[in-house]
Amino acid sequence: MKKSALLEPQDDLRTRDRVARSILENGPTSATLLAERLGFTPAGIRRHLDCLVQDGVLEAREPHAAISRGRGRPSKVFVMTDIGREQFEHTYDDLAVSALKFLESNMGEGALKLFADARANEIEKALTPILEGFESTPEKTKALSNYLSREGFAASTTTKSHGEELCQHHCPVAHVAAAFPQLCEAETEAFSRLLGTHVQRLATIAHGDGVCTTFIPHLSLDLSPNTSNDGAKP
Repeated sequence: MKKSALLEPQDDLRTRDRVARSILENGPTSATLLAERLGFTPAGIRRHLDCLVQDGVLEAREPHAAISRGRGRPSKVFVMTDIGREQFEHTYDDLAVSALKFLESNMGEGALKLFADARANEIEKALTPILEGFESTPEKTKALSNYLSREGFAASTTTKSHGEELCQHHCPVAHVAAAFPQLCEAETEAFSRLLGTHVQRLATIAHGDGVCTTFIPHLSLDLSPNTSNDGAKP
């Protein structure tokens, strides 16, 4: 905890924890929406947001194209920084990155892909019996979201006109995935196999976005049997 935080009233510290957790669990959020969600005045929420930005827990950004629709100039959104994530249930470990770097340098990129695929297969194996009881894409996506939330990814789903949008608002392995995008790629392929439709990554925390967003088209609109990552950053 920062020294300046030791001088803050406990009520303010608890409030800022609520603000930070709301952004962690719901993804990039404007000050106006955050004030409505938590029941604050605009002035009150901005005071807490300013302090969290000053402490490096949050940062203000232009909204991602996928969530900034409508007329006029979009309001800035607040997103969790790496420092902020580390204050919550973050399981990142320097040893994991070192081990994967060693694996890649001594056994080649193929070995790293085998590891990523094995991890994705474990996810697929755990989810297969869970998803067997559902038939529609929305039901399967919701079940997948619930599983990911239990695993620490703070996931949610939103129904769009042509499909489902799965958002993972927290990533316990974000630092590792940033160094090794093969993990995200293998995970996306596993989602595609589990849901029986191609999926498209629109954004990832590992590449600096405030949330991992995956678009899952409804089966009736799925014209391609192949997994697509066209929307993800390289």
